[in-house]
Amino acid sequence: MLKISLEQWRMFHAVVEFGGFNQASQGVYKSQSSIHNAVSKIEASLGVKLFTIQGRTTVLTEAGKMILKRSHYLLDEAKKVEAIGMTLSQGIETHLKIAVDEIFPRALLYKVLEEVSATFPLVQIELLESILSGANEMLQNNDADIAISPNLLGTQFSEHLCQVKFGAVASPDHPLQQLQRKLTLEDLKGYRQIVVRDSAKLKNTERANEGWLEANQRWTVSHMQSSIDMISKGLGFAWLPLSLIEDQLNDGSLLPLKLEENRERTAPLYLAYKDIDSLGPVAQYFINKLKANCPKPSTSE
Repeated sequence: MLKISLEQWRMFHAVVEFGGFNQASQGVYKSQSSIHNAVSKIEASLGVKLFTIQGRTTVLTEAGKMILKRSHYLLDEAKKVEAIGMTLSQGIETHLKIAVDEIFPRALLYKVLEEVSATFPLVQIELLESILSGANEMLQNNDADIAISPNLLGTQFSEHLCQVKFGAVASPDHPLQQLQRKLTLEDLKGYRQIVVRDSAKLKNTERANEGWLEANQRWTVSHMQSSIDMISKGLGFAWLPLSLIEDQLNDGSLLPLKLEENRERTAPLYLAYKDIDSLGPVAQYFINKLKANCPKPSTSE
């Protein structure tokens, strides 16, 4: 059984925070004698002196400084337990699992997640990154509360969120960049294409792959970043989400291919959830913030 109560620790911290017993009594609306009593019980239980008086100033002893540092954790954890209890009593979920396709713009996603955490600081967010059918599969298997996917999950469950722009790119040293003319899709067929594999746990014959698939030679990878790395090293070409390769385009490690047509393409992303009414306040807040921050599609898209 614990010898010291949380209330006694709180009185000890009050003396430190307000700079003395008298000031602490005014700060926490307790009598000076009750604060003295709480600190004395801590000192007696631990067998150490926490404060010393220097002139008119109450000062922590070396032991007091160490105890203060350690006891901060106790009070912080107690506050968290109380906050979680209040969260549960109000019906606010403690976890939020979001399955997000890797083509979704990172900066926008991080901005929305930061807004969610600022409003609900105790909610633990789990980000599940996926490709193609993966996000919807996690939603259907109850491994995610919300999915952002390039594939529809039934008209009653999915809604259009945004359009993602893709560009055909290769490194500056790639042979396609050395051709002194406009390129056709036929030109691309003779060079290696880097393809991103569907992350859903489907049979190989049921999996989709990302992008144009008519090149005679292909390397298939599991993550968009692997594709970006390979193409930057001159190992192939691909259509990549422009939002994910801004740095490479700016520093020249990737360059657009000079295609006659289809240099850029767009792909839709959909927001999916099983039942909006079953989602908690945090999930609904995330959805609303996501919609508010996503650029509205133009009439030409």
